[in-house]
Amino acid sequence: MSDIIIIGAGVIGCSIARELSRYDAKVTVLEKANDVACGTSKANSGVVHGGFDAKPGTLKAKFNVAGNAMFDKLSKELDFPFRRNGAYVLCFDDDKWDGLKKLYDQGMENGVLDVKVVTGDEVRQREPYVSKEVKGALWCPSSGIVSPYEMTIAYAENAADNGVKFVFEKKVASVAQNGRKLRVVCEDGDCYDADVVVNCAGLYSDELNNSLCEKKYKIVPRKGEYMLLDKTAGYLTGTTLFQLPTAMGKGILVVPSVHGNILLGPTAVDIEDKDCKDTTYDGLAEAFEKACITVPSLTKKQVITQFTGLRAHADAGDFVIGWAEDKPMYNLVGIESPGLTAAPAIAVHAAKEISSRLSLKENPSFNPVRKGIPCFATMTEKERAEIIKKNPLYGRIVCRCEVVTEGEIVDSINRPVGAKDLDGVKRRTRAGMGRCQSGFCSERVMEIIARERGIDMTEVTKSGKGSEIIVGRVE
Repeated sequence: MSDIIIIGAGVIGCSIARELSRYDAKVTVLEKANDVACGTSKANSGVVHGGFDAKPGTLKAKFNVAGNAMFDKLSKELDFPFRRNGAYVLCFDDDKWDGLKKLYDQGMENGVLDVKVVTGDEVRQREPYVSKEVKGALWCPSSGIVSPYEMTIAYAENAADNGVKFVFEKKVASVAQNGRKLRVVCEDGDCYDADVVVNCAGLYSDELNNSLCEKKYKIVPRKGEYMLLDKTAGYLTGTTLFQLPTAMGKGILVVPSVHGNILLGPTAVDIEDKDCKDTTYDGLAEAFEKACITVPSLTKKQVITQFTGLRAHADAGDFVIGWAEDKPMYNLVGIESPGLTAAPAIAVHAAKEISSRLSLKENPSFNPVRKGIPCFATMTEKERAEIIKKNPLYGRIVCRCEVVTEGEIVDSINRPVGAKDLDGVKRRTRAGMGRCQSGFCSERVMEIIARERGIDMTEVTKSGKGSEIIVGRVE
């Protein structure tokens, strides 16, 4: 049986793992963090792009359009939240209409046939809180929104159910040739030999490639700061609101989340530090001020948290997807926006190429269906009564803001690739995602984690080693 090592458990690594589990191979995912979706895949806009803003002929355009078309079926198969809410690209100046026309032409060339240019009044008929200064917009109804970390978790759980092994807290130091195989060397000294290594290391994908191959790449971290608004602001827009893009990206968005919040951002600043996730006064101020150009009635009173995401911008200017020269390494380098949208199509393509090279047979027991954690908050009263009867833990509300029960939290910990810390529980259940941002429920969630994992409360962390919350006991 062929050995395949996937480095990185973001949405690209987890989606490829799931697609490779369709074949008869030994697949292992190595991740430096203690959970999936701990990098770019947890801190982005959650937009499923239509495909009109990618340059025609690029891999970004090809996989964006193909990936977008897969979301309806995939979200039902893997049971993660997704909605086609549509998107506007807003034009504020009469002399910038050529920008909308360019996006329209690109969309048509890329195969996005549902785009059209509309007037500002047409935009406001649908979204009355949009600025009166908007002169016109590009409308794309096939654009959507998704929970990026829930999507990644769904992929990972289905992959694990189909035999993929996940190994966490394994930071890879290098990849080297070892006979006909590749040897993956981790910083803790552990080594793994593989017939194929799949490089999904995101911000560090250039360093992994460069440790093995003569052809070099360079990833520049592109920092984006966001503000998240309370669900009470959800009335402000039901569609994704872009501003005309610049060379640095798609500008500041005002975008609803699948759970009813509003997200503002991201900024776009190229930095050197691949681990810098600090928020800044200037960055957040920029995000808010530019978002107010789109929706003037925004207020900071509705902001409940801020965060930073890093995008892996490659100097190649496009996705780098394929075999690394004559080495058995399959590269996924520079998968920035629209990488989330493109992920399903990239995964199918990569898995086919890898399976062809290794002459893999199909896995006859592959099951494409994954069922998510029952969501108590969205159940009817009848459904709530039925699930409480089956499992009384669903009758105990732990997170009042998001109406999350002890049953959901226990399930999130004990599932395949389950939660290990507060952030892991939060991403899987939304416990702590609400207005109080864990102010009331964190202690109870910690107690449940300690009990279910059989560890002491002092060992419970927010997000892995070094983020312990309790430092000792008072005697």
